[in-house]
Amino acid sequence: MAATPVVVAIDGPSGTGKSSTSKAVAARMGLRYLDTGAQYRAITWWMLNAGIDVDDRDAVAAAAGKPTIVSGTDPLAPTIVVDGTDVAAPIRGKQVTGAVSAVSAVPEVRTRITELQRSIAAEAVEGIVVEGRDIGTTVLPDAEVKIFLTASPEVRAARRSAELAGKPGAAAEVAATRAALLKRDAADSGRTTSPLAKADDATEVDTSELTLEQVIECVVTLIEERGRQPR
Repeated sequence: MAATPVVVAIDGPSGTGKSSTSKAVAARMGLRYLDTGAQYRAITWWMLNAGIDVDDRDAVAAAAGKPTIVSGTDPLAPTIVVDGTDVAAPIRGKQVTGAVSAVSAVPEVRTRITELQRSIAAEAVEGIVVEGRDIGTTVLPDAEVKIFLTASPEVRAARRSAELAGKPGAAAEVAATRAALLKRDAADSGRTTSPLAKADDATEVDTSELTLEQVIECVVTLIEERGRQPR
């Protein structure tokens, strides 16, 4: 008997384990995977490369429809391509990281990327795990499973510092990362269009004291409760 397709929305701020959890869950459950944050980073990368002032909302809005963004949804090897260029590495750089909140706050950008995300989810006949910040509230409000991952600022900062450096960060690095994360949280939660928020019907999971495997098991259990079994 074929598995029933399911749409899983996983939201939450940076450093809560969204990407690692989402990819692992998608692979285990035989679902596609979409990192929506990578799409916003990709359009930000394009804006910077095109010489557009990312602080000029009108200029960003006017250019929002120009780049062609293609997201590969294989959870074992997700890809992100802009106008034929693989941008998986450069979109994680400091320049893009520092500009992505400003670009993603522009309504025309959010409209463009939201339409792209919905079309990818609709085409995923086997089901899909979509991670981001406004998936359960705005992009896919009818998703069968909605999860909001949280963690303390200290834990998130330590995780992100280790991720960026490839090893545990020094206290000063962690403190700087914590400040940057909180600044990003404020920008994402305070924007007028599709702010970072927990959907009313989402299950909140605090990952502060959980291992990655424990978080994965929790999410898999929630999906199985909706009738979807691992492949």
